[in-house]
Amino acid sequence: MITIDLQDRVALVTGASGGLGQAMAKTLAQAGAKVAVHYGKDQDGAHRVVQEIQQAGGVAAAFSADIADPGAVVKLVGGVEKQWGGLDILVNNAGMDGPRAEVGKDDPKLWEKVIAVDLLGPYYCARSAIPLMEKHRRGVIVNVTSVHEFIPWEGFSAYTSAKAGLSMFTKTLAQETANRGIRVVAIAPGAIQTPINQNVWSDPQALQDLDRKISMGRLGKPEEVAQVVAFLASDLASYITGTTLAVDGGMLIYPDFRHGG
Repeated sequence: MITIDLQDRVALVTGASGGLGQAMAKTLAQAGAKVAVHYGKDQDGAHRVVQEIQQAGGVAAAFSADIADPGAVVKLVGGVEKQWGGLDILVNNAGMDGPRAEVGKDDPKLWEKVIAVDLLGPYYCARSAIPLMEKHRRGVIVNVTSVHEFIPWEGFSAYTSAKAGLSMFTKTLAQETANRGIRVVAIAPGAIQTPINQNVWSDPQALQDLDRKISMGRLGKPEEVAQVVAFLASDLASYITGTTLAVDGGMLIYPDFRHGG
């Protein structure tokens, strides 16, 4: 029987107080990892996730940091090392899309904030995690991009730029660390049903429009994304590095073309 086994692994999931990050933290813990549940502002949410993991027999602790602050990230990763003696899995999940605004009508400071969180944050986390992974020549970094790594999105140029940049960062970092026992991969979720997009899936007309953009005709579940993360973090994916795996129900195969161009 093939199982995902993350026993004796330490994982850090950024942005894990809710949504996709919460599902990732719980799934990694179910597979046996000790999980650092990172949060930015939602302390109650993070502690709730930790409590749920512990009640299920897992090991977890909450950690707070502004991932756009390199000094705070150093303290974050150092805190995880102090807690459990190392770091084997880093999931760069924390992110934001920012307000919709076309270039020229937008606020440069808000554009920069999205880049700081979505691109610089994963960079800061990765550069702090790599030395710990190198000690045991074992480590996996999973960067969460988006289908908008590939698909433009009017009004969200900062978000799409950050996710495309994170994709190339994934490939370059994988190239740099492959001979050090570290794998670096990315996942590109499509439309996943989380509280952040409740305004869409709770509106029947908006949901119908979105479902038409997905070949499988439905939104994904957070657990479906989390299971992919657990697989990629495990030894079952030991020969996978430097690539992006889309978890999108077929959004990227353009369902509008199934009946011809």
